[in-house]
Amino acid sequence: MKRISFSFNPAASTNSYDTLVLPVFADGKLAETCQGIDPDKTLSTLVSELNENADFTGKAGKTLMVMQPFDKTSKRVFLVGLGKAEELTFKSYLSAIKAAASAIENSGAQTVYNALVLVQPADKPQAWSVRQNAQVFQQSFYDYAHESRGEHHPKDPKLNAMIFAAEETPENRSAVEQGQATALGMALTQDLANMPSNFCTPAHLADTAIELGKTYGFEANILEREQMLEMGMGSFMAVAQGSITPPKMICLSYKGAGDEAPIALVGKGVTFDTGGISLKPGAGMDEMKYDMGGAATVLGVFKALGELKPKMNVVAVIPATENMPSGNAIKPGDVVTSLSGQTIEILNTDAEGRLILCDALTYVQQTYQPAKIIDMATLTGACIIALGNHVSGLMANDQTIADDLLQAGLETYDRFWQMPLGEEWDEQLKSNFADMANIGGRAGGTITAGQFLARFTKDVTWAHLDIAGTAWVSGDNKGATGRPVPAVVQYLLTQAG
Repeated sequence: MKRISFSFNPAASTNSYDTLVLPVFADGKLAETCQGIDPDKTLSTLVSELNENADFTGKAGKTLMVMQPFDKTSKRVFLVGLGKAEELTFKSYLSAIKAAASAIENSGAQTVYNALVLVQPADKPQAWSVRQNAQVFQQSFYDYAHESRGEHHPKDPKLNAMIFAAEETPENRSAVEQGQATALGMALTQDLANMPSNFCTPAHLADTAIELGKTYGFEANILEREQMLEMGMGSFMAVAQGSITPPKMICLSYKGAGDEAPIALVGKGVTFDTGGISLKPGAGMDEMKYDMGGAATVLGVFKALGELKPKMNVVAVIPATENMPSGNAIKPGDVVTSLSGQTIEILNTDAEGRLILCDALTYVQQTYQPAKIIDMATLTGACIIALGNHVSGLMANDQTIADDLLQAGLETYDRFWQMPLGEEWDEQLKSNFADMANIGGRAGGTITAGQFLARFTKDVTWAHLDIAGTAWVSGDNKGATGRPVPAVVQYLLTQAG
């Protein structure tokens, strides 16, 4: 994806850019912080006249392009509505940036002077608005352009450079870097998740990890079926046995802080989920290519880490497989032995994500001795019923990691909602024939899935993110969202300090 060249200049000359992006409030006034770029009030007069004539009222998320309004200004001015100043929120601010990015994409703008960073909600610093602008404008370049699209003509953005109307402080520079790196990571996540499953196989995910390792200096290690069988990953291999496509356990290691214990990221990588013998309904099954959204997120986060190089250690473990029905597939009622030694009665083969994750969670503890583990998975349809498509589910065995993730979600508007864990839900996993069943019934389905994973993380600080409702959108705009890359990157950078 083409990269925007970001820079700072609080008083850029008009001949250094061809387009000005100007925030406008609903009363037809510029923010007081914009006075430095409008010393003679010509822009304020323009905005006031447009408001009086009802040509542009400053409604949140609306834009208006004015071509060559004055001899001494740029070729074009984009007025961007923010709504009422006292009602400016994260959501309305984001909608304004996205509207501006869309408008600029459909113009001839090549070098933009962005004054949106001079405005932010009352509780946010300027660096926050710089990060949001860098991320949204860079992400606006994303276009799924895989060979499978045939004659699709990829985006060819005209925008090359963006000058922020702000001082280049260390905080602002870091904010730009984080925003751009996050957008690049999201693009990788989106590409992998959007790719048809006959292209995005476990082997393709493994190759992507290896390529990231070569690009950024990560240590990559790929476990094959024979190795995992020999290790005793009976739960993961039970899911994989129904497919002729070889499974992979993908491991990446980023070392930026000596010998300290790493934070581990574990991502569900079911590259296509038929449900197995417990076959899913046919309607919408094409979207089960997105069931590797957790794996795609982990790889996107690692791309961002490679760009940012924080002083910390992070490892990734991705169990990748298809879940297929076949003469060799696992059946409801089968009992398997996980890598931890615990036995599992499989009552529903469509609850396969937890079966591959439990062995990955055990493996990452045995191999890397992490200080903390965060797993992420498009795990349960029940999470969509509970939370819709706006926030991801969060469960944890430690409140500190839960609070830190919740805060990272609020900081990025890539939000989480914490759900409980406890003995009551754990009891739903009882089995007459094994240590546990892999489902606990319809009631509290998201929680019992988390409770299942909690049985494999008793000795480590752990959080689970259920991203079934947020990793992609359906309908006419069907596609991967790149979530929760922003929140996870924010969490990691906060932990790095």
